[in-house]
Amino acid sequence: MRTLKMLKTFVFVVLPTTALVASAGSLLGPPMHAQQAAAAKSAGLDLTAIDKTADPCVDFYQYACGGWIATHPIPADQSSWGRANELDERNQATLRKILEDAASHPKPEADSKKIGDFYASCMDDSAANQKGLAPVQPELDRIAAMAKPADLVAELARLHTMGVDALFNFGSQEDFKDSKVEMATIDQGGLGLPDRDYYLKDDAKSQELRKQYAAHVGRMLTFTDEGADQAAADTKSIMDLEAALAKVSMERVKRREPANVYHKMTRDELTALTPAFDWPAYLAGVKAPAFTAINVSQPDFFKGADALIASTPMNVWKAYLRWHVLHATARFLSAKVYDESFDFFGKTLTGAKEPRPRWKRCVQYTDESLGEALGRYYVDETFGAEGKARMLTMVTALEASLETDIQQLDWMTAETKKQALVKLHAITNKIGYPDTWRDYSSVRVVRGDLLGNHARAYAFEFTRDIGKIGKGVDKSEWLMTPPTLNAYYHPVMNNINFPAGILQPPFFDRANDDAINYGAIGAIIGHELTHGFDDQGRHFDADGNLRDWWSEADSKEFESRASCVADEYSKFDAVPDMKLNGKLTLGENTADNGGVRIARMALMKAVGANPPPPSDGFSLDQRFFVAYAQVWCQSQRPEIARMLATVDVHSPGRARVNGVVSNMPEFQKAFSCKAGSPMVNPNMCHVW
Repeated sequence: MRTLKMLKTFVFVVLPTTALVASAGSLLGPPMHAQQAAAAKSAGLDLTAIDKTADPCVDFYQYACGGWIATHPIPADQSSWGRANELDERNQATLRKILEDAASHPKPEADSKKIGDFYASCMDDSAANQKGLAPVQPELDRIAAMAKPADLVAELARLHTMGVDALFNFGSQEDFKDSKVEMATIDQGGLGLPDRDYYLKDDAKSQELRKQYAAHVGRMLTFTDEGADQAAADTKSIMDLEAALAKVSMERVKRREPANVYHKMTRDELTALTPAFDWPAYLAGVKAPAFTAINVSQPDFFKGADALIASTPMNVWKAYLRWHVLHATARFLSAKVYDESFDFFGKTLTGAKEPRPRWKRCVQYTDESLGEALGRYYVDETFGAEGKARMLTMVTALEASLETDIQQLDWMTAETKKQALVKLHAITNKIGYPDTWRDYSSVRVVRGDLLGNHARAYAFEFTRDIGKIGKGVDKSEWLMTPPTLNAYYHPVMNNINFPAGILQPPFFDRANDDAINYGAIGAIIGHELTHGFDDQGRHFDADGNLRDWWSEADSKEFESRASCVADEYSKFDAVPDMKLNGKLTLGENTADNGGVRIARMALMKAVGANPPPPSDGFSLDQRFFVAYAQVWCQSQRPEIARMLATVDVHSPGRARVNGVVSNMPEFQKAFSCKAGSPMVNPNMCHVW
């Protein structure tokens, strides 16, 4: 829910259609109570996914996934589709059953009633349609009444507690140089489009997309009874203001450098940097605790934003805030408002053809708002203590392999290796679900009040987040809910985190042989461990402090090897007329390469001197590499592929597979690939 944990690194991109828009569909999809049968069907190697007409040494991704891609078209309500989405569908079906039961027959626990009432409120689409803009009208009225700078500050504070990310973001963050303490932090924001580049690029596609965005903004404003001429004038003002914010925003690649987003200041220094903005009034408005230091993530952005505050007329700010309120709340309002939002952010921006069924968005919203309350029941249904123990065994094996890998590196000096091993041994593991569940007793959920329920749940999280300022860091806290299909490494906490949602087939199954489990979830474990030593993570020490523990020679060698990876992935196509940004995706690509390498090392150690005979026509190594590739089988619509190439730190599936295996002699040996084959990189990149 909060957006300020800037440096945590995921193994997946959050599904973009889900993240950017919500479904306006009012009909329930078919019940999916047979999800366990579907899960069993997904376990093991999918032999039907293999394209036997493809040469694994020419295009291994096509070989491992071509059959799956040919028989699994992208559903109309999705912008991309992969094996991860299949698991996500099963997870959603499990959550749906839990929520429908809670809505109809809540358990005695208070959390059961809360999640049931929240879900039931969301499912009542007829009520949402009858209310129209009524749920958000009080906020629009407050904006209309703004008359002086103090009113703007007060309204920004109010909107931030409701989840409207206008102008900037405020919250807590671990102090990069004192990792045991949470500090206040402010971060750039305020854009309606996904990235600054959407406002600044002048190519034909970017210009056309801006025109479509402006037309969407104008149509949304007419829902507030603005006339067409006024909406057109307000839209131009909004576009100009957002473009000005984009110009002073930091580029994504620069944001990957931790030192670029760490600027610790006193409150007096912040005031001197931004004299036009009344910080004491804002902080009082959000009820922030007292503090003496704050991280101003991008000083140039806040200097630029301050100049805009001083020079922009109040009527422009009113239009800008009206738009952002509508943008943030569209998914909780009537079908008319949502459909307009989906038309741009779903169809135009990501390529989805139709909205998702309403039950799916209601599952998503409940997970967003009351995630650990819902997660408790999900864990009972799907995971439990046994799964946690099995996963910890694999994590321990991967950590041992990474230790061996570090010790055997021929490019790192002994002293830096020593520090790397200290950091590795300090990494802690969180598997499945929290040890202590979040207390939602103060969150008021009223059946029938969808937007109010969301706003109160968001305010609870906002207050909980800023309440950490000045306190010690709680390393047991989870930044994902248990049902989430993802995993992450947190460099300041120096821990790896695997929610129960990802610990299901095809990623992990106790019925699978070692080759499959190590190729799938093992490579993901290795991926997250490697993040501690990628282009971002390597800047933090064993305690999570931003400190240079590298020798100058080792640092230069790392940069050289990382450049090899960046250059390699910059040659992959995102869409025919656009390449991937190897610098933006460097951390994830480094983690993929290192993760697969150490997962294979762990597999070889697990099977020992007597590897099992071939199975399904594949040797042990071949099964390992096919299992890794099949995790990433996917198709993307060109719209989402283009967007992700601009905003996402992950490469698409084809690059994630072919980029890794072409750097591994073990793969070439397993499939008897000859020198000169496309899957034999003549300049093999090797960092970890």
